[in-house]
Amino acid sequence: MITTLLVANRGEIARRVFRTCRDLGIRTVAVHTDLDADALHVRDADVALRVPSYLDADAVLAAAKESGADAIHPGYGFLSENAGFAAAVTDAGIAWVGPSPKVIEQMGRKDAARDLAVAAGVPVVPSYGIDEDPATFAYPVLVKAAAGGGGKGMRVVRAAADFDAAVAAAKREAASAFGDDTILVEKYVERGRHIEVQVLGDSHGTVVHLGTRECSVQRRHQKVLEEAPAPALDDELRDRIHASAVDLSASVGYENAGTIEYLLDASTGDFYFLEMNTRLQVEHPVTEIHSGTDLVALQIAVAAGEPLPFGQSGVRFGDHAIEARIYAEDAFGGFLPQAGTATVVSWPAAARVDHALESGQVVSTSYDPMLGKVIVSGRDREAARRALVAALDDTAILGLTTNTGFLRVLAAGEEFAVPGGIDTAWLDRHDVPAPDPAPARAVAARLWLDANTAASGPFAADGFRMGAPAAAPVVALDEPATPAARVPSGTVARTTAHRVELAHHGQRYVFDRPDASADHAAAAGDGTVVAPMPGTVLDVRVAVGDAVAEGDVLGVVEAMKMELALKAPYAGTVTAVGASTGQQVALGAELFVVEGESA
Repeated sequence: MITTLLVANRGEIARRVFRTCRDLGIRTVAVHTDLDADALHVRDADVALRVPSYLDADAVLAAAKESGADAIHPGYGFLSENAGFAAAVTDAGIAWVGPSPKVIEQMGRKDAARDLAVAAGVPVVPSYGIDEDPATFAYPVLVKAAAGGGGKGMRVVRAAADFDAAVAAAKREAASAFGDDTILVEKYVERGRHIEVQVLGDSHGTVVHLGTRECSVQRRHQKVLEEAPAPALDDELRDRIHASAVDLSASVGYENAGTIEYLLDASTGDFYFLEMNTRLQVEHPVTEIHSGTDLVALQIAVAAGEPLPFGQSGVRFGDHAIEARIYAEDAFGGFLPQAGTATVVSWPAAARVDHALESGQVVSTSYDPMLGKVIVSGRDREAARRALVAALDDTAILGLTTNTGFLRVLAAGEEFAVPGGIDTAWLDRHDVPAPDPAPARAVAARLWLDANTAASGPFAADGFRMGAPAAAPVVALDEPATPAARVPSGTVARTTAHRVELAHHGQRYVFDRPDASADHAAAAGDGTVVAPMPGTVLDVRVAVGDAVAEGDVLGVVEAMKMELALKAPYAGTVTAVGASTGQQVALGAELFVVEGESA
């Protein structure tokens, strides 16, 4: 019986696990770094202990012992697929809420899992050896980290000349994110759909699936929108995918929650095993809604040695569910990570929201850029899609750039409305149009004024102006809204992700808005190369006086585990270097200056 559970993670996943623990009457323990000392997940827990890093396995285990925890839930990311950490936990007599260390080692690594899939007769994507001659590869290929997931340490390579640089970058990202820089090379399917199956096993020999998910809407190989079940699959194909996932999981004696990921070739209908995630997935809420389960509660029960409360015939599927990931990033400017203070945060009431963001919170570049998840459902996919659009309309985050407006445009677009109509590379081939920013800026300015003006006393704003009629408290900037406009009762002015909603004297108004401040450039026309995102300088490759060709890499900046190479805008000479390795830089900071050859 588990009585005290430590979550070896932070943010929204820690809060999500704590929520189920409260329902089960389990005492909760949080860990935190100095940066997170006052974070929401810390305040949610019964006990909170400091660790130097979420990747410091010894410190996390020591915190578990100090707090009296008899179970550790790893969440996702960080140590969640670290077999050595899982082994240390179980060796200490603490229950590990996940599969055994042996299975993590087998299936948590993409290279080992691939071999097991082949042995089990599951189709896999054609691959190449990392030491083979890249000139012999059939391009494009995908280089990716063997350890971990989440799109970290992945690069698409389209020519042999780019292979070595892509491998080097993927290795750096993989080492930073997972502590392991082993790389795989596989054929890259240009128009594939990302289909996955949630599996669940216990220690009594039962393995079941909880249906499919579609996660094809991706940028930088990281998921943006996910849904359950995966649409536009015929029954025969869906059954084969389900059977493949259960058979592969059972063949390794899988226990606890896991996900088998597949690539479905949209042009041929063939599906290939990609990898297994030996942990809970970010997108698990859509499966919970679709299957009517609490995956965290089931994980805890299995970790305590209990049998699953149902077999495959006992799984009942219901509503269609869709999840949108809210990221701190400039979606209309290359999806570059952003940072800053979230001055105003308002989450939608008519949706499930898993988050760890509140008004006044500082968002840094130290961790993953995901701020939260908005999850909705409906009797069918179209009803769920419309609910997502409405929920994103009711999501407001001011003070830093997020992708919320981008998600709203995407969810409302005709491409996403088509079941299975978007493949994993769709966002690489298409630009999502950004709305006009002017209305949002106007209302954001008004909201700032309202928030920073005295409400009473001699300096209160009352609309009085010398020699002129009193100003209206809110100015309508567009035509009256349709009846579908959603303005919460009592709201005077409200900025949302994609729209601004106003209510004045009983009249409602709606107009479009984009993400704030989405117009940053990576380099100025005079040869000045600036930081396109706040982050850390990983590498400086030039010095003052160096001659460079157009496109030469001057340096590399990293934020939220994403690397970006800064390149010379044209051939010339480096006349200034304002960056140094390890330096923290702000958005727009001048890093390099290149003087053109003709200057």
